[in-house]
Amino acid sequence: MMPIRHFFPVLLLAACCFVPFPAHSASAAAATEREAAPRPTIARLAAALGEARTNLDFTLHRLGPGGGPVLLVVGGIQGDEPGGFSAASLLVTSYAITSGQVWVVPNLNFPSIIERNRGGFGDMNRKFAHVDDKDPDYSAVRRIQDIIRDPQVSLILNLHDGSGFYRPTWENAMRNPKRWGQCVIIDQESLDASRFGQLGRMARNAVQDANKKLLKPEHRYHLKNTETRKGDLEMEKTLTYFAINQGKPSFGVEASKSFTTEYRSYYHIQVLESFMRQMGIGFKRDFPLTPAGVKTAINSDVGIALYDDRLVLPLDDARPSLGYVPLKKNAAVAAKCTKPLLAVLKDKDNWRVAYGNRTLTRLVPQYMDYDDSLSGLEITRDGKSVAVPIGEVVAVNNSFSIKSMPGYRVNAIGATKERDDGSECGVTLRRQDFMSRYSVDKGGTTYRVEVYRDNAFAGMILVRFGKALPASRDTLTAVGGSESSFGY
Repeated sequence: MMPIRHFFPVLLLAACCFVPFPAHSASAAAATEREAAPRPTIARLAAALGEARTNLDFTLHRLGPGGGPVLLVVGGIQGDEPGGFSAASLLVTSYAITSGQVWVVPNLNFPSIIERNRGGFGDMNRKFAHVDDKDPDYSAVRRIQDIIRDPQVSLILNLHDGSGFYRPTWENAMRNPKRWGQCVIIDQESLDASRFGQLGRMARNAVQDANKKLLKPEHRYHLKNTETRKGDLEMEKTLTYFAINQGKPSFGVEASKSFTTEYRSYYHIQVLESFMRQMGIGFKRDFPLTPAGVKTAINSDVGIALYDDRLVLPLDDARPSLGYVPLKKNAAVAAKCTKPLLAVLKDKDNWRVAYGNRTLTRLVPQYMDYDDSLSGLEITRDGKSVAVPIGEVVAVNNSFSIKSMPGYRVNAIGATKERDDGSECGVTLRRQDFMSRYSVDKGGTTYRVEVYRDNAFAGMILVRFGKALPASRDTLTAVGGSESSFGY
């Protein structure tokens, strides 16, 4: 059914939890097949990232069972370096740490990431020797300093994207000692009284490991020792040198800004995994370590859950704008997302969903009353009865219909078939029965099926026709804005 609503601006994003089927549907549900997932997939992934987001403060994710060394990985200290913060984000979403522990801050300067600049209030990586208490970055700098000082933290990696290609001797304008890309940086050769104090040796091992996996010979990594203590006034202000002065082994990792994001992240991950192996940290990765595998992992399972999963939006291949989004009247809203780099920002009368440097979609919402009496639907999918939790994405090959529910009305957004009373309850719908411009995705495969009780929104499921959506084919480097030519 074509939606008939008005447009209103409203804050988006919410916490999520699975609500069991109500008692009145228990016997019917027992006679049907339950969807395999015990809770909506998007909601499950979002819940795994922790508390709901209501601001752009950075997040700390502790991974692994503990009982061994702790690696702290920091991404996004400068917001125009997507290779670093995307690699850090993948640690959070696509790795299982099986021994030791990895702490990840993938979005240290989140406002800078969203705005795609080096730093909205100056370069945050020059504020670790001194930061004024009136500086807008003050809180973030002090918080990450406290994390670095934590006695559990054994070693720190700060991920960057740098200009050109560092070379120990001059080769040309893009390959010379003043460039920063494709190197592992140390401030000094060693650090006394530390388990991982042989900084030069560990960095050379990481360089050697990265160079075994080069995509082209000219991508070669090198070690860069800034010898900061000998009077490098700029490097004295950095996060890594602050860590060194706390007695913590610390390294900068650079990938070249000459690459698109997936290639930068590929090289970051090669270096990250070398350091994890050197520290004795066990891990499993759920994607193939190739640029294509990295790109797919970044673009897959992107979504937002709202209002206890009553409203869920998969955004892997989202349209540039999604209209008629039913949001709860007069309710404080908190955000949970499937990726630590997702945020929703006010954009004139609408809301922009940002993922790192990119805008995924803009939402045109409407305030509505909500009804929480329903936690699932019974549908016939390709001739088979299935019980589906509210908020789930359902794969359909040919057709589906929603079982009639007394007191509830079904609105399949974009459907051209309906009953005389305007509801799609009991109506068999196929892909050709939907107008593609109302799909959630650009491919025209995924549609919202919303349920109402009187005029109150009671929840929704999504129906996806055909095979699972491919990851977005869009380039990962943002289109608008220029990256800084500076390095570390």
